[in-house]
Amino acid sequence: MTLRFLQKYPHALELMYDFSHWLLRPFRRWLQPNGRLEGFVTWSEEIGKRAVFDCQMCGQCILHSTGMTCSMTCPKNLRNGPCGGVRTNGHCEVKPEMRCIWVVAYERSLKMPAYGHEMLHIQPPVNQQLEGTSSWINMLHEVDIALPDGWVKSADIHIINPASLPKIA
Repeated sequence: MTLRFLQKYPHALELMYDFSHWLLRPFRRWLQPNGRLEGFVTWSEEIGKRAVFDCQMCGQCILHSTGMTCSMTCPKNLRNGPCGGVRTNGHCEVKPEMRCIWVVAYERSLKMPAYGHEMLHIQPPVNQQLEGTSSWINMLHEVDIALPDGWVKSADIHIINPASLPKIA
């Protein structure tokens, strides 16, 4: 069963996200990573999110930051915006019949008053160790934002202004 038509209503999904977050927070102590309920939560999350978002179960869901569009459905699994191959019609270079996930995410983010601005936030790379786990449980326990050893926080990345670079003759 597919409920993908719901993606046309990102603001309603944004409200549902907030409601789900509010609903799950009191159960935090029972919803533990590797706990007894994780299998059930992961299963129900996969059923629901796959039907609506074509969820890939990365364990680090950023739907609320990407216009309620699963960035992992990008054929290149890009997490921070489109590649340089977006066609002039807004379609994907890898799958020309498909609209670029990031074009769609941007359009949907414009309809999200609470989280739409988060499109501008740099996301860390996907931690493959979380694949197949519950992003809700990971979020409740901040597992989704914990970086593996050797990784650098997005906030610690300094963006260089190209104008400040020396000119090459």
